[in-house]
Amino acid sequence: MTHLTIAPVLLPLLAGALLLLTRRLLPLGVRRGLNLAAVTGQVVLAVMLLMAVGSGDVLTYNLGNWPAPYGIVLVADRLAAWMLLITALLGFFVLLYAVRGTDRGSRHFHPIYQLQLFGLNGAFLTGDLFNLFVFFEILLLASYGLLVHGGGAKRIRAGLHFVVINLAGSTLFLFAAGTLYGVLGTLNMADLAVKVAQTSPENLGVVRTAGLLLFAVFGLKAALIPLHLWLPGAYSTTSAPVAALFAIMTKVGAYCLLRVGTLIFGAEAGPLTDLYAEWLLPLGLMTLLLGAFGALSANELRRQIAYLVVVSVGLLLTAFGLASAAGIAAGLYYMVNTTFATAAFFLLADLIARRRGAMLDRLSPGPAIHRAGLLGGLFFIAALLVVGLPPLSGFVGKFLVLSAAFEDRSWPWVMAAVLTSGLLGMIALGRSGSLLFFNTTAGVERDPPGERMALMPVFGLLALCVGLLAASGPMLGFCTATAEQLLHPQGYISAVLGPTSGGTNP
Repeated sequence: MTHLTIAPVLLPLLAGALLLLTRRLLPLGVRRGLNLAAVTGQVVLAVMLLMAVGSGDVLTYNLGNWPAPYGIVLVADRLAAWMLLITALLGFFVLLYAVRGTDRGSRHFHPIYQLQLFGLNGAFLTGDLFNLFVFFEILLLASYGLLVHGGGAKRIRAGLHFVVINLAGSTLFLFAAGTLYGVLGTLNMADLAVKVAQTSPENLGVVRTAGLLLFAVFGLKAALIPLHLWLPGAYSTTSAPVAALFAIMTKVGAYCLLRVGTLIFGAEAGPLTDLYAEWLLPLGLMTLLLGAFGALSANELRRQIAYLVVVSVGLLLTAFGLASAAGIAAGLYYMVNTTFATAAFFLLADLIARRRGAMLDRLSPGPAIHRAGLLGGLFFIAALLVVGLPPLSGFVGKFLVLSAAFEDRSWPWVMAAVLTSGLLGMIALGRSGSLLFFNTTAGVERDPPGERMALMPVFGLLALCVGLLAASGPMLGFCTATAEQLLHPQGYISAVLGPTSGGTNP
């Protein structure tokens, strides 16, 4: 048992508590520095954890030294460390943008920011369904605070919709967890993997129903069609750094679908084998297409980007729905690109809106933008990454998904949906770029004070995507190894329960 496994959970929790206790004592500049230092520390811890599990080891931490499945356990494998690193890097660059002034107006922004990271890291590391529920609730509370930060009727309305829908999801989660515990006598995910495979015929229907309830909960978090309606309003009305940070929120749902779908309802689940895969592929394709139509119909840039997040969820879950090592690896590679690219796009949309005066980000003719060449170039790069056009990493990720699809009998449907959504996204962003940078009226808006430094986080996030392209070989190798580890979960089960694990008696 290594303390490195719990460190990514403890650091944001302690940092959030410190920032909360000193919110009236320390000046804003000091609190900003503390927050940035804490996020930087999380990046370092994520890198260390990724190096520790990179060879295939699975690290566990039993809280209170209670052995699993009786106590709370944190588990770090390749997938968990991968998600932690993505979250930490995203959190760092988003916070760099937020400290320009978005964090003003409330003493609670910085502690809530750390609590959001605490919930995210905990969700990726927990090995227990009930504690996954607990971290989901922490995420819900923190994300609501961030969502309505700054106030305004639109944000409050979108925040209420967000909370009500997610509370409904939390209720379903409790029903599912309670049902599984009542039938199988455990909520430890490794132990559930053993128990589900041994489920008696008379309990199969109940366990299947509970598993599908979990699917609905995770689909809601991931914004899977038709559970996506909360996302465009929430992401398009909140502040730019919050929307950018929320680029990882849908990936929490996708992570849970992948984790539970391969561990508990994977290839060794007996009659419940691949319970999620048969739903993921068709719903992922529907999400892909309907999200693209939403982006095409949007009349504001941030709302359009929000629908492109839905599109990325569709492609990601389509890749996971292929239920093959190649498909999962392609999805994990694509996840990095879409998270950083959409986050950069939200920040860039805010910079563009600030330079258009009263027109903000509405997709209609407005005053010419100062330094339109630089912003237009960044818009073009972000569009290439999001739509998946060559030669950047978005194209590589989409190509990998299509290549993996040829191994599945549904490849014509995947090909048609992916190419159609790409065409619609290209048309939508081409139209937006033309309206914003070419179809302008007389007059040039000047840069708002201090806006030049705001470009640094955008450059940083786009540079991560370029780095992903440059290191495609090693990255894809790691993603493939991660996919193989997920599809053969006995190593995970043995690390949690012991090498001779056979589950516990209810």
